Amino acid sequence: MSSNPKKAIYLDNAAATPIDKAVKDEMFEFSNSFYGNPSSFNEKGREARDRIEKARAFVAKFIGARPDEVIFTSSGSEANNLAILGSLGSDQPGEAVVMSIEHPSVLEAYKVLRDRGWKISHIKVDENGLISLEDLESKLSARVKSVSVMYANNEIGTIEPIKKISKVISNFRNKKIFPLLHVDACQATEYLGMNVNNLGVDLMTFNGSKIYGPRGIGVLYARRGVKINPQIVGGDQEGGRRAGTENAPAIVGMAKALSLIDRKEGERLSRLRDYFIENIQKVIPGIKINGALGKNRLPNNINISISGLSSEILLLELDKYGIYAGSGSACTARSVEPSHVLRAIGNESKYLEGALRFSLGRGTNKNDLNYVFKILPQIVLNLKKRLQYRI
Repeated sequence: MSSNPKKAIYLDNAAATPIDKAVKDEMFEFSNSFYGNPSSFNEKGREARDRIEKARAFVAKFIGARPDEVIFTSSGSEANNLAILGSLGSDQPGEAVVMSIEHPSVLEAYKVLRDRGWKISHIKVDENGLISLEDLESKLSARVKSVSVMYANNEIGTIEPIKKISKVISNFRNKKIFPLLHVDACQATEYLGMNVNNLGVDLMTFNGSKIYGPRGIGVLYARRGVKINPQIVGGDQEGGRRAGTENAPAIVGMAKALSLIDRKEGERLSRLRDYFIENIQKVIPGIKINGALGKNRLPNNINISISGLSSEILLLELDKYGIYAGSGSACTARSVEPSHVLRAIGNESKYLEGALRFSLGRGTNKNDLNYVFKILPQIVLNLKKRLQYRI
């Protein structure tokens, strides 16, 4: 088996998608023509401000919100931090409830609150990563001020029933108890319904790098009436909720990327996803599929575990053949620790180390997957032979 440098099969779209050409063109046009500071009180500044507000209005319409409920940030991680620390950080310590399989930017923000005296409880999930609504309900009380649930998991692709979760919380609000519902929707934006009114959320985050848009741009939706205290201070941008000159080209690019989303693409990728899952089990017996299947899984997500091997070595071997995959959260990709998500869903220890995530995208086709079926089994066989030889 020899490497083929001409092959380049990108299957790490959950970490970052290629920037769409129409998005790049939009950003290039803006950068050339609208170079003023949006906060400046001159014609060039007003031109830039006008374009930002038009983009804000489009983003708001996409999620069914009002423009003043849209806050632009530098990333999904910053948006999550602002949602949690901005809405809770100035309060007296209370309680919050969070899923154990959240993105690190959510879990670490709650650790900050824990250090400040907050009680943080984790909601149980089943072996597929689906939330236990009964456990959520049992953890709600008058002291709980926030609930965080990831719309679709970035590692295993499991989609959470946000509407049902919202209904559980609404039942408590009928008792005059008002926990906020925060949802990280970064992985969901391209494929799932994002209307904040239908979902019943108070805070929702998403970003550009997962939807064929620019890096360096995130969005926090904060329902009108939810106070957000800035975590970056020194200016009154974003309604006084995030200081700093706006990344105007990225904001415009974000709006353009949202306009290009085609829900039919999810249907195409669902078929490819199921084709991959069915056939990978035939060519590599004994692997484990991590996460939910069918309609409860993101259309573009496949996560498998290969016992006895490490993700790091598998990824390096795949790289040699032009197959670019991932193993978990892009924000913890350099960590040698097993995935906290796989631990939380109760994976056996033998399935913790050799996890691979193949995340499909607009450029993925069946031939790409057939190439993986050809190369990956050989890699696995060769690596296991090496291990046996060493033993």
